[in-house]
Amino acid sequence: MQLPYELALGWRYTRAGRATRRNGFISFISGVSMLGIGLGVAALIIVLSVMNGFQKEVTDRMLGVISHIEIFSRDDQALADIDSIMAEARKNPEVVGVAPFISAQALIARGEDVKGAMIRGIDPKLEPQVTDISADSQKGALDKLVPGQFGIVLGVELARSLYVQVGDQVTLVSPGGQVTPAGVMPRFKPFTVVGTFDSGHYEYDSTLAMVHMDDAARVFRLDGPTGVRLKLKDLHEAPEVADQLAHSLPGSFLIRDWTRANRTWFSAVQVEKRMMFIILTLIVAVAAFNLVSTLVMTVTDKRADIAILRTLGSSPQSIMGIFVVQGAMVGVVGTIGGLLLGLLVAYNIDVIVPAIEHLFHASFLPKDIYLISKMPSDPQRGDIVPITVISLILAFAATLYPSWRASRVNPAEALRYE
Repeated sequence: MQLPYELALGWRYTRAGRATRRNGFISFISGVSMLGIGLGVAALIIVLSVMNGFQKEVTDRMLGVISHIEIFSRDDQALADIDSIMAEARKNPEVVGVAPFISAQALIARGEDVKGAMIRGIDPKLEPQVTDISADSQKGALDKLVPGQFGIVLGVELARSLYVQVGDQVTLVSPGGQVTPAGVMPRFKPFTVVGTFDSGHYEYDSTLAMVHMDDAARVFRLDGPTGVRLKLKDLHEAPEVADQLAHSLPGSFLIRDWTRANRTWFSAVQVEKRMMFIILTLIVAVAAFNLVSTLVMTVTDKRADIAILRTLGSSPQSIMGIFVVQGAMVGVVGTIGGLLLGLLVAYNIDVIVPAIEHLFHASFLPKDIYLISKMPSDPQRGDIVPITVISLILAFAATLYPSWRASRVNPAEALRYE
């Protein structure tokens, strides 16, 4: 099957045709433009994949401590009918785990060291259904929370700041105290540290402490759990499931999904990712518009060829199509090459980065500084497809003006000095 001559000539001009010094230079410039587009596309894919990897890693660590959805009472008091709420929540097909809890703020004291903490009263048997905190705790610390024994499990950073170890005693100071003739006095209750947990998220490791739900109810003088925590099949469905539960649950409750609980952090990550996409797209744009100079030089060098084609009956549209094909070839080959290179690096970054670290005797993510010691990567179609489309559009746009100028060449004037 014979190709249209516009396509055949465009491909020939891309390869520079005759092996002259000028054509060789044009071919070199085309190759540089192609390489620039490829490297820009690859850089975009790699950087966004790494950012997705970090976001996924932090999200996983965060959701190892918090649940996908939390249901609260509006007055911070015990929920009136906890069993019916849990039963209704389980009816939703997206819900795979349900556990009650008590949440309250208090002070934890050890000698002269006092730290503010979020106290979470849990049921050790149901807690693994909604979080991975049991896997993060040392030697099954949650199983050591026995009602009436007043044991407590601290985050590793909180335990370190209080200088306590397993077996030490700390004092929990409840702000809702007793009314005495001398005024309102806070309640003090000694707890024994039965274990620690390390979620990998500093905010929770430094402020969260867990006790048995019955002990929390006694200390804070509550009649039962203050909320219910849910785990879903798909964490991304949390906002939709929260809206469904708001209509299906009896009574009036506060329902918060994990995206709302950490809205500021996720918004900051999205803004950062969006800005990085724009900045790196400019690299692709610069490489794509290098095609303008390449095509301008090609048009200047091929004026005689253009004039001959015009005298043989080629229309201005056909001449324009030849150089559009030439520029598009550079854009397509560069984009595909960058796409393959970016995906190759993104899917093998766990091998490539350690090899580079070993070669240069350096560590990009020191374990004593960063929570994540390995470079994560998560290529997503939602990033890769727009990158590819934008690269192709920019390359095509860069060909329009030089191609239009080529179609305007006057055959008589171009052949005058030939």
